[in-house]
Amino acid sequence: MAFITLDVDKLKKNFNYLNKIFKSNDIQWSVVSKLLCGNRDYLKVLHDLGIKSFCDSRISNLKMIKQLNPDVETIYIKPPAKRAVASVVKYASISLNTEIDTIRLLSEEAVKQKTVHKIIIMIELGELREGVMGDHFMNFYKQVFQLKNIEVVGIGTNLSCLYGVLPNHDKLIQLCLYEQLIEARFNKHIQFVSGGSSVTIPLIFQKLLPKGINHFRVGETLFLGTDVYNNTPYKKMHSDVFRLYSEIIELGEKPLVPMGEMGLNVEGHEVEFDDKQIGQTSIRAILDLGLLDVDEEHITPVDEQISFVGASSDMLVIDLKENTQNYKVGDLVEFKMDYMGVLRIINSKYIDKRIKQ
Repeated sequence: MAFITLDVDKLKKNFNYLNKIFKSNDIQWSVVSKLLCGNRDYLKVLHDLGIKSFCDSRISNLKMIKQLNPDVETIYIKPPAKRAVASVVKYASISLNTEIDTIRLLSEEAVKQKTVHKIIIMIELGELREGVMGDHFMNFYKQVFQLKNIEVVGIGTNLSCLYGVLPNHDKLIQLCLYEQLIEARFNKHIQFVSGGSSVTIPLIFQKLLPKGINHFRVGETLFLGTDVYNNTPYKKMHSDVFRLYSEIIELGEKPLVPMGEMGLNVEGHEVEFDDKQIGQTSIRAILDLGLLDVDEEHITPVDEQISFVGASSDMLVIDLKENTQNYKVGDLVEFKMDYMGVLRIINSKYIDKRIKQ
């Protein structure tokens, strides 16, 4: 047995803290819910906090959000695949776009569905993930403004998610200048300058965020209380909204070094051991959790005396040293997780998802 818990009270406090910061700086923000992998119960917890705008990168997750409340704003936060255009128009109030041919298809589909589809056009500012290059964006916008049933509501950028290029005042000023050029050239109002994400929040505290940036897309800081820019926890936020628990299914004293001819392990790696450990033993436990569910580098035992020994597809082996905490078979071992750890665990259909009220 292994399960993950979501602490509603701690999530609510994180939400209220961020909401206060954004409101005091006249910034609108949308919650990036992709970490929840479309889990209905967890999405309902978010919805009940009063969130009105959800971002996600999976159409099935947006569909689930719309089932909870068809009136909430949903934002598809990656360039749509051409084969998914009909679903994007149906389930996303807004989509982020970088390809003119795809936007033409969105236009045609919006006409078919008798609706207006809103888009935010992403601009490349150095991260080299999604984004229109700066020397093309004016012509890009010109073409988009000519399309039927498409409303351009924003300009945006993405930083730090691929290579780790950090946002700074100069880069975000550049985004604001692009927005001003578009408004002046085409006499159009651009509602959102979406230059903010979790990694941009520290710029607010440092008074380095340009006033033109008026929209943030935030996930990790809300759920994990993380200062993503500096990779440290915020003191006024909870970093333990999520906790992972796994049951001990075997426990005993075993040698530190395997016996027999060594080959490759399940991951295809050759494992080496210190000959000085031959003949030594420790108390080891096997957990009902494996590589199919999560990579050990993304989870950390709350008990600092515990260390990882290894893992297979469905079991994880830990070293309890002398077992001073007197763990027994059937006991639960508690883990902290980073963003990828939470994402992998929630995405695993083998892990129970529970809510802590």
